[in-house]
Amino acid sequence: MREDLLYFIWKHNKLPTNQLYTGNNELVRIKSIGFQNKLAGPDFFNAQVEIDGQLWAGNVEMHLKSSDWYVHHHETDENYNNVILHVVWEDDIVVFRKDGSQIPTLEVKQYVPGELLDRYRALMENSRTSFINCEKDYKEIDAFIMENWMHRLFIERLEHKSKLILDLLDASKNNWEAVLFIVLAKNFGSTVNGTYFLERAKQLDFSIIRKTTNEPSQLEALLFGHFGLLHAEDCTDAYYLQLQKEYIYLKQKFDLLEPLSKPGYFGLRPLNFPTVRISQLISLYSKNHNLFSKLMELDKLEAIYQTLEVCASPYWEEHYTFGKVSKKQVKKLSRNFIDLVIINTLVPLKFCYSKYIGSQWNEELISLVSQVTKEKNSIIQNFGKIGSKAKNALESQAQLELYNNYCAKNKCMQCVVGTQLLNRNI
Repeated sequence: MREDLLYFIWKHNKLPTNQLYTGNNELVRIKSIGFQNKLAGPDFFNAQVEIDGQLWAGNVEMHLKSSDWYVHHHETDENYNNVILHVVWEDDIVVFRKDGSQIPTLEVKQYVPGELLDRYRALMENSRTSFINCEKDYKEIDAFIMENWMHRLFIERLEHKSKLILDLLDASKNNWEAVLFIVLAKNFGSTVNGTYFLERAKQLDFSIIRKTTNEPSQLEALLFGHFGLLHAEDCTDAYYLQLQKEYIYLKQKFDLLEPLSKPGYFGLRPLNFPTVRISQLISLYSKNHNLFSKLMELDKLEAIYQTLEVCASPYWEEHYTFGKVSKKQVKKLSRNFIDLVIINTLVPLKFCYSKYIGSQWNEELISLVSQVTKEKNSIIQNFGKIGSKAKNALESQAQLELYNNYCAKNKCMQCVVGTQLLNRNI
């Protein structure tokens, strides 16, 4: 039993309307459930409940046991002074407000339909043996309802991704170009080096990048050095030694922080090596001096591809690491990689920037992300196996949000799918 089932029962009017009684045998009639509060304070605000013939307006608090009132120290919290009804699964103790007045308590376990409880138990029991609790019934949800839920989940995922961007904006005093560079660096680091690239990018003043973009050799030395890629002790490669010499000069000139560690290579395919990715990032900034402004203006997917389809420098056509020659290959950003940049960097930035300047964002972003190919990972594949194949990046992003923040946390009663399944014919 979880409190979210109590919220579901209350929100969806699963209690009989004319035969509810408090622990003191007072007749309860629910006139309005109020609205759910997902922040600190009582669970439902502005409810209206008639108790023993008297109409009360105020807040409703819910617990598995009435004694949880004291476990959570609500008796000393003024935010709970206006609680008019305490809804619990089990009434095990009389509860009082801070002023000493008793709070009417409604024990609901005797009123909840057995069929609903059976469905809830079946749903929760699947969490140990299945991909998601509702996987056997997932396909039964109405397509229109699912489409709206997917759109809501996509927006939730954008909101979660916005937190990093907003924090970076605050730290950089709203320097959008600097924020783009930091988030791009994180994306170019991928799973293995993303966090490392993010932290190193945050430590580099973007004004230094601006000062070096007109000198390709300086920009290369700056970024290879700053991201910890010029620390080989036995490399005699002329290109490497020139970069190292240039970086020592730049480090002194701009008082740069020395990297305390190096990026990783373990588990990476050669095309994902940090050397290759940094070179591609350098090419992107060498060709686009006002990259943020340009990307914000682009709304056609093909134009975005053309801007982001850059190659590592010619040296890397025959190298994956400094000083070691390999079979010649042009190392161009793939469409799949650019799709990930669009999903994880461009779309969240467009979302935040549109809100910042007060423009409409929804139609353009929905259209853009709906044209991008879905991601490929085990979560998306498992949704496909239960009959929910994502058609594009919007749906795959929604599925990731659904799984990570609902399914994996057993928040079935906060999910449209779970509530629909429990609501059927009850």
